[in-house]
Amino acid sequence: MGAHAAARGTTFRVWAPNADRVDVIGDFNDWQAGRDALARRDDGSGVFEGFVEGAAVGARYKYRIASQGAATDKADPFAFCGECPPRTASTIWSLDYAWGDRAWMVGRGAANALAAPMAIYEAHLGSWRAGLAGDGTGYRPLAEAIAVHALDLGFTHVELMPVTEHPFYGSWGYQTTGYFSPTARYGTPQDLMAFVDHLHQRGLGVILDWVPGHFPNDVHGLAHFDGTALFEHAHPFQGFHPEWRSHVFNFGRNEVRAFLTSSAMFWLDRYHFDGLRVDGVASMLYLDYARKAGEWIPNAHGGRENLDAVAFLRDLNTAIYREHPDVQTIAEESTAWPQVSRPVDSGGLGFGLKWNMGWMHDTLAYFARDPVHRRHHQGELTFSLIYAFDENFVLPLSHDEVVYGKRSLIDKMPGDLWQQFANLRALYGYMWAHPGKKLLFMGGEIAQRHEWAHGGFLEWDLLRHREHAGLRDWLRDLNGYYRRTPALHEVDFEPAGFAWIDMADAAQSVVAFVRKPRGAAAPLVLACCNFTPVPRTGYRVGVPRAGRWREALNSDATDYGGSGVGNLGGATTRAIAAHGHAQSLELALPPLSVTLFESEGGAQ
Repeated sequence: MGAHAAARGTTFRVWAPNADRVDVIGDFNDWQAGRDALARRDDGSGVFEGFVEGAAVGARYKYRIASQGAATDKADPFAFCGECPPRTASTIWSLDYAWGDRAWMVGRGAANALAAPMAIYEAHLGSWRAGLAGDGTGYRPLAEAIAVHALDLGFTHVELMPVTEHPFYGSWGYQTTGYFSPTARYGTPQDLMAFVDHLHQRGLGVILDWVPGHFPNDVHGLAHFDGTALFEHAHPFQGFHPEWRSHVFNFGRNEVRAFLTSSAMFWLDRYHFDGLRVDGVASMLYLDYARKAGEWIPNAHGGRENLDAVAFLRDLNTAIYREHPDVQTIAEESTAWPQVSRPVDSGGLGFGLKWNMGWMHDTLAYFARDPVHRRHHQGELTFSLIYAFDENFVLPLSHDEVVYGKRSLIDKMPGDLWQQFANLRALYGYMWAHPGKKLLFMGGEIAQRHEWAHGGFLEWDLLRHREHAGLRDWLRDLNGYYRRTPALHEVDFEPAGFAWIDMADAAQSVVAFVRKPRGAAAPLVLACCNFTPVPRTGYRVGVPRAGRWREALNSDATDYGGSGVGNLGGATTRAIAAHGHAQSLELALPPLSVTLFESEGGAQ
């Protein structure tokens, strides 16, 4: 499907079963219909095809589709490339590229494994570099800059907000028209390949944000493609998304499922992406999503589940993991739909990972509270561990949490300047110690003061200030320790990797827990969290191993802008029972802090 160039011209194929006539118009025929008509195949597929001599790589084109007495010019749904918006034509293109990432591709299964550390840096390419001196926001110049930044801070993966072509820049890429085209705003297809290639060669995985749930109603796009509801449902109660003002794919149609599956495979095959973060899965699963009573159509059993979408997602994940067992699919799914990240053959949807939206909402709500009130809301911290192992979770602090009046992460934190930064350091410490992979949106690493805006820029100059630089340094050290410490990532998705020490000290807003690696003799990590501005001295914590516990990281260290309360490098257990253990530590818990201790010696 699409446009495929050869020596003398290009073969075009497009699916338009209800069209009366399809012409290719473009630079090669002065955009005149009637010169290069495509022929309908006689196999009943609804595909029109033809060879156009002289149509070469780089030429712009569209399909003029005549149906029911009207003609509309449409971009190619399968185009490899398009004009830079606001122009809307497709472009004939070759995808030849000499990849240099063989070493990464051969070994990436280990980097993408569920037992591996995964700290994801989410970025919007158009605004990441804005405000910096340099070579603009193209794929190639951004590759080096983002790689240096992500590696310096210890991230393992970079996740790109959608770079599939989209007509409205303000949609952030979530209103896709080019399911096989990278946006031309930042360069050519080869430029995006070079971006992925460069990050791979530097040891970074790259995840693509992909949107299979809905598409915009722009005239040149998929909507009413052949004069009828082709990719979408005809009935607005099924085919139109009231919240996003966009069309919903008809997942019950074989050709639509094939189109979307081909798109997913295309980005993994031809662009070497290491995973797909699948947007808006909840909107696909529920027929009544964002709809009022009487504005949706139940399924065949009278229920609200979109059975066709469920079948599509299961088939999609089955196909992806069959062909690419070393990647991950990640669901943005905001409800309690069961087994999102469980295998299809056991009744799941087949995703590798799922965003933990419940953890995000509860944790941000807790940290936004004045510490004097936190004692009454301890459950917002502890509730996530009731269901933490029901799915393979990613803990996301994404772009959605710092837009549209929600305020930046640092601005959500209560208190004076010192307390705000102490709270944010504590939030990151708690997040990185909590079971689950990690995701942080750009700007969070420098405590961006203003909300993110796609037309704005990151406030890089804030790093001149000690508190902002200290937060960055804390995140760097946190990522480094996380990556080299098996207890913090090896058993993320099983109860065996976690144990509460104390979850009940709400009066002092303290929680303590242990993270465990797979090997019994490997070090344990004890996380002690004090979420008030009052230091706790002589605080006794029971632990499962006797001996020395080294203070590995302390968010209150002066290097990070803290007050310097600590434990002089660690503490040694005494035979005093506490929290159900025969031995315990007497610790100093700094104000508004997370302190990580690592056991020394073998299993006991």
